[in-house]
Formats: sequence, C-alpha cells, structure tokens
Amino acid sequence: MTPATPPQATPPDLVRSAATVVLWRPAAAGFEVLMGQRGHAAAFMPSKYVFPGGGVDAADATDGLPGLTADCAHRLTLNCPADAPSPGTLTTAALRELTEETGLSLPNPAPGTLRFMFRAITPPGRSRRFDARFFLAPAAHAVGETENFSESLTELSHLHWIGLSAARALDLPFITEVVLAEASAILAGQTQPGVPFFDNSGPIPTFRRL
Repeated sequence: MTPATPPQATPPDLVRSAATVVLWRPAAAGFEVLMGQRGHAAAFMPSKYVFPGGGVDAADATDGLPGLTADCAHRLTLNCPADAPSPGTLTTAALRELTEETGLSLPNPAPGTLRFMFRAITPPGRSRRFDARFFLAPAAHAVGETENFSESLTELSHLHWIGLSAARALDLPFITEVVLAEASAILAGQTQPGVPFFDNSGPIPTFRRL
C-alpha cells in the first residue's frame, strides 16, 4: 500500500521589494505630481490612482548609487532583512519602472535627484504584498514627452499631471494618500524628521522613522 502523501506546507506570505517614483514639477498654484490609474482587473489595487512604480527585478541589481545621496542610501538599509536589495538596486528599479510606465527617463541622475521619502510594507492578508520604497524626484531632469501620455502602453491609464490638492480627490489607496501628504509637506519646505515607515512585517503594525 502506498503511504499517503503528507499535506503540503502553506507557502509563506511573501513580501516583494518594490520602488516608486513621485515625479513632481512646479505649477501655477504650487506643485503637480504625475499619477495614473491601475486597470479595473488588476490583481493589486484595481482602479486606484497611484504613482509609477513596481517590483524589483533581478536585472536591477547594482552596487552603484544612481541618484542617491549618502544619507538616503544609509536610510534605505535600516530595518531591512539580510536579503534586501541594495540602495542602488532600489533606485535602479524605480527608474526602470518610471520609464516603463510613463516613457520618461532620468538618465545618469546626480546624487540627490532621487530623495528617499517614504516606505511601507503591505499588511498581511492581501493578494500581493510589497516592501515599497518611494522616491521624490523633480521632473526638470526628465527626458521624454512630458505632456502627452496617450500612447503609453503600460499598466497605468489616464496618466496625467495633477495638483497636490486636486490629487486628494482621486480614488487613492490609503498609503498613496499618506505619501501624497508627505510629498506636499516636503515640497512646501517642511523638515522631514526621518523617513516614515509603515512596518507591517510582523504581527503588530508599527510606525517607525528611518
């Protein structure tokens, strides 16, 4: 008699590293940011308006620090697992995602072009989970068509520039709302007392500053 096959262990609740760019530019009444809408059939945050970004790929790996200051690079290493992507890998992923989703690029960014300004880990129980880092970057350094995104064939639709206040009226995920508020404060000249980190890696949600 063939012994019964033991039940398979439940797969771990995997958390994938991700990187997002909050691209901004001056406007007549303050500042605008570039946002797009995810498809209604998307597995993660369907129909929500978000900033360009996505998961880190193996090809993003680098030992360089494109666009980062030493301080931002250091903060990106805090409260991270041993197998976390390097700071340069995270910014490389962010830049790649920006180009893939908007057609815009930030070639050879100087230190300080990308500012690490927010981090959040998706809570357990979601269809997909990410350890997402958000980078604030000025559109003044962007190369590509900055006004017409109608031919951009990506996961995001309705790509457009929108004022910081008007963006709050969009259908936003909670974390995007918080990131938007943080970006507004930074662009208004307020001092950021450490990078906010919504840490849902453990059983108890924890708010930290990096």
